[in-house]
Amino acid sequence: MESEITKFFLSLLVPGLLVVLFTRVTFHHIVGLVLTVALIAAAVYAGYTNTWFLYVVNAASLTAGFCYASNMYRKGKKADIHENE
Repeated sequence: MESEITKFFLSLLVPGLLVVLFTRVTFHHIVGLVLTVALIAAAVYAGYTNTWFLYVVNAASLTAGFCYASNMYRKGKKADIHENE
């Protein structure tokens, strides 16, 4: 039971944080999303995520992280444009 609770909380936090981290490192939100989806797919293939509920939680976290990373990316682009003026 504790293992499922741990998997739930990790599925809730880690994918979104990874999208934001990879976006900061690569300076592009799409690349961050693709890298995170690849990591999640590898984890699913290895058997670490085994229920549909965790798939949905992973997808929700990815979506939230992508929305945050997209806003962060747009703000960075606007700051670069205003800085060059």
